[in-house]
Amino acid sequence: MTAKALFVRLEAKPGKENEVAKFLRDGQGLVQQEPATTAWFGIKLGPTTFAIFDAFPDEAGRDAHLSGKVAKALMEKALDLLAQPPKIEKADVLADRLPG
Repeated sequence: MTAKALFVRLEAKPGKENEVAKFLRDGQGLVQQEPATTAWFGIKLGPTTFAIFDAFPDEAGRDAHLSGKVAKALMEKALDLLAQPPKIEKADVLADRLPG
């Protein structure tokens, strides 16, 4: 069962929207290497607002993701791509429906 999640809001700098979208698309490949990341979504909420939603079976999986390749890549590119630091929110999953 999915127990833990992250919601990360990203606000692109003016003119960097396409690069943020590309970063999210490219991040999918890195996340596929994380066995404890059971769901991962790169989302566009508005013209300059993006988000990542991901889910994990437990706290250890979430912690592994936060110290993984996607998180490191995001922090490396944050100053160039984002108008403000990523807003990372931890959440508990109350219910889910995932294949498998």
